[in-house]
Amino acid sequence: MFKSILLTIDLTDPATWVKALPQAIEMAQWGGGVLHIVSVVPDMGTALVSSHFPEGFARDALNKAKQALDNLVENNVPEGLEVHAHLAYGDIHEKAVEAITRTGCDLVVMASPAPDRVREFLVGSNADRIVRRSPVSVLVVRS
Repeated sequence: MFKSILLTIDLTDPATWVKALPQAIEMAQWGGGVLHIVSVVPDMGTALVSSHFPEGFARDALNKAKQALDNLVENNVPEGLEVHAHLAYGDIHEKAVEAITRTGCDLVVMASPAPDRVREFLVGSNADRIVRRSPVSVLVVRS
């Protein structure tokens, strides 16, 4: 049994958690474990790009994301299950792998859409990068 489950989500895309969250909850409940939910606010890249955003944009985005993450947990995770919400800022797959190590989880649950060859050729997939770099088992739920 897995005792510590980490669910990675994109707060702007319900498809990343609608099917995966119930799976993660069920697995955490079976093992009497804890659920960690992590969402990453992507950074804006280079200073050239970030200079086109208003001052405080990143801070405001993080504050809104924190509120959205807290609401998601409150409205979708049953009482009695130990849950910890984590918010990070930066490169999505790098921050997800850092969260795996930091939380000490023994299973990662994440959603991934059906493969789209053109998109994956051009930009790759965060799910693919996380699966390749994760030091623990990963359950990929098709969204």
